[in-house]
Amino acid sequence: MSTLTALVPVADGTEEIEAVTVVDTLRRAGITVTVAAVGADLAVTCSRGVRLVADRLLDDLAGQTFDLIALPGGLPGAAHLRDSPALTALLRGQHARGALIGAICAAPVVVLLHHGLLDGRAATCFPALADRLPAGQLRRDPVVVDGSLVTSRGPGTALEFALALVEQLAGASVRARVAGPLLAAD
Repeated sequence: MSTLTALVPVADGTEEIEAVTVVDTLRRAGITVTVAAVGADLAVTCSRGVRLVADRLLDDLAGQTFDLIALPGGLPGAAHLRDSPALTALLRGQHARGALIGAICAAPVVVLLHHGLLDGRAATCFPALADRLPAGQLRRDPVVVDGSLVTSRGPGTALEFALALVEQLAGASVRARVAGPLLAAD
């Protein structure tokens, strides 16, 4: 069996709880995670001043494929993700293949809705942005899974979101194995 792969793009203004929780949880599940920075520097300053150092620059990943692309939120981080041509190309390819995309907080609206990648599917997002999602798509659950799309509301739902991504990629038994030592209610 080949190793599962995930891309977590980060930018200045990314919500650090969401980014780090997703990266950490996926790695605990044995998923190979690439943290990629938008811009010319591997180091980004997150929304609360935490500095993260990415593995790669996003612009260097053109043409690569991943089993999952997981977008953290935060502003202006999500706007920087939205405005990255390299990330937009990767997301469009992911979407065309029907591969898994995750987005939390501002990212479902600011990135996915903006680029037409929600396809009328059920989604959730940060409550202050919920009025931008069409009423028929909006769900208020902490995490919403609709086919190959997983969305979540914000920092307080980051662990539940990350575990849902693990389950979608690696199955319920791997989710349970990872959730137990994290003391996550399942």
